[in-house]
Amino acid sequence: MKPEFRVSARISKPVETVFDAVVNPVKLSGYFTTVGGASAPLITGATVLWWGEVPVEVDEVANNERIVLRWDGSGPKGETLYKTRIEMNFEPLDDGGTLVTIAEAGWRESAAHLRASYINCEGWTQMLCCMKAFLEHGINLRHGYYASELRGEPAREPER
Repeated sequence: MKPEFRVSARISKPVETVFDAVVNPVKLSGYFTTVGGASAPLITGATVLWWGEVPVEVDEVANNERIVLRWDGSGPKGETLYKTRIEMNFEPLDDGGTLVTIAEAGWRESAAHLRASYINCEGWTQMLCCMKAFLEHGINLRHGYYASELRGEPAREPER
């Protein structure tokens, strides 16, 4: 069985607002890529840096509907690099909100890659929670989230 997952959340904002919160680097840096930011907007064919160092390849951007990304899959140290595929879908709801669904697939089949998929599943779930708090209430949930910040060290994203 190949590791893959799908997570989703309802955001109480119109699809245009929610979509812009992902493609706009200033907004994305305000709730998700808070350490190092996002280097540029998500535009089809671009490669942007998230967290100041993670290259994200943008395969497709369908305005207010879908974003398809690729980035390096993780697993055992020293293995040949490969890409996983992330698909984000934005569905306008009858009540004016938006259902955001994020799916990631493409890991290799092994225990190490399965663990890596679990870590990313946690990260995408956290992104949805942070986006909801940021867009609906103006709260940055990631501020002070990592133990390193509590010890006075520079904030760091978890390893991918």
